[in-house]
Amino acid sequence: MKQTASSRTSGRLIKAPEHFLDASGIRQVFAEGKKGRRDFIRSAFAAAAAGVATPAVLAQGNPVPTEGGDPNILQLPEHSKGLGQGVAANNGYGVPSVYESNLQRRQSPGLTQTNQASVSFAPLQSLFGIVTPSGLHFERHHQGWWDIDPSKHRLMINGLVKHQMVFTMDEIMRLPSVSRFHFIECGANSAVEWANVAVPTVQYTHGMISCSEFTGVPLITLLELAGIDLKRAKFILAEGADGSSMTRTIPMSLITSGEVLVAYGQNGEMLRPENGYPLRLVVPGVQGVSWVKYLRRIEVGDMPYATKDEAIHYMDLMPNGLHRQYTSIQECKSVVTTPSGGQVLLDKGFYNITGLAWSGRGKVKRVDVSVDGGRNWRPTRLETPVLSKALTRFNLDWVWDGKPAIIQSRAQDETGFVQPNYRQLREVRGTRSIYHNNAIQSWLVQENGEVKNVQLS
Repeated sequence: MKQTASSRTSGRLIKAPEHFLDASGIRQVFAEGKKGRRDFIRSAFAAAAAGVATPAVLAQGNPVPTEGGDPNILQLPEHSKGLGQGVAANNGYGVPSVYESNLQRRQSPGLTQTNQASVSFAPLQSLFGIVTPSGLHFERHHQGWWDIDPSKHRLMINGLVKHQMVFTMDEIMRLPSVSRFHFIECGANSAVEWANVAVPTVQYTHGMISCSEFTGVPLITLLELAGIDLKRAKFILAEGADGSSMTRTIPMSLITSGEVLVAYGQNGEMLRPENGYPLRLVVPGVQGVSWVKYLRRIEVGDMPYATKDEAIHYMDLMPNGLHRQYTSIQECKSVVTTPSGGQVLLDKGFYNITGLAWSGRGKVKRVDVSVDGGRNWRPTRLETPVLSKALTRFNLDWVWDGKPAIIQSRAQDETGFVQPNYRQLREVRGTRSIYHNNAIQSWLVQENGEVKNVQLS
């Protein structure tokens, strides 16, 4: 079903209000010369209302219903006349409205469909703010997910430590905890775009990213309890308890800063099973495969481990035929989520262009948006909070004149790194990569209002 960018778009076709600006309304707004965003929007709606004035607008200026009127206003609905449901429905755990049933994680149509899906994509086009609800957090599994009994789960620490230690969940949760907002992005997010495969929506181009508040214990705290040898320790090996025994090398430089967490909480509750319950690693700014789920062991060593998922997978194939290994930082990136592929602008007029930006190296400093394929750029509003290694929401006021437009966003982080276009990225990375695609995404708005995924070289 088509979606409209004039609403939150959970899958239902919702027509834009009739008083959205048309071409004559735009001219009137500009003629008035109003300054400031509030005045601009106020004038836009006033001009649109003036342009569609009918006998329904009386001398007093108060609109009255047209013939028949709107029954949703004139007739008192059942929910205003009766007794609603009690608390503690659904076994005491709240669920979304039945009218939001189309808002869900989905498998990509570009992936091989199997009985045991390994990837699901977050519906970025329908989310607000920067936090991804736990039930819509993207998934990536290497051997399926498990619901592990926390009373039986253990975390072992060994290697270059004075005391090999084993922690129960109760022991970990007794320690001082911290809570931080961070994004997690799969290294293969936007991978199909490398091959110029036009998957239809932002859910499929960029949906392997989510942002949550994670709660846990800094890993350095546990390592210090075990008596880590900081003179010799250069790396740790994190191992998961799933069937793939996922193992990843993490440099100590990330851990000694206190950023890396052994997390049990997500968005105010325990982790979901598909997100690593009861324990996972949180490695801010680093590709998701290093955020080992079902964390069972930390080994401290003096060199990288070159495990199977580091020596065979998750490497970048460079133009000279060599592989770039341990390329884990997720570079600065952004994407417009509305208007985006699969949505429909049903009328000319005012729209809010919105999207998300992030950087694995720190805070997003600015985001610019172009509506003409990169020829001209306008600065957007970065909505608070702007946090380090977390998603940042940006917005821009836009009046669509009904002509074709190509919408892009370009982010810059606090290190000065500017998100590249595809030509710039391919000059460095070539054309045979899979991972770490942070190129500028383009959305084509056609004259009929339909928005499609396109790629500019």
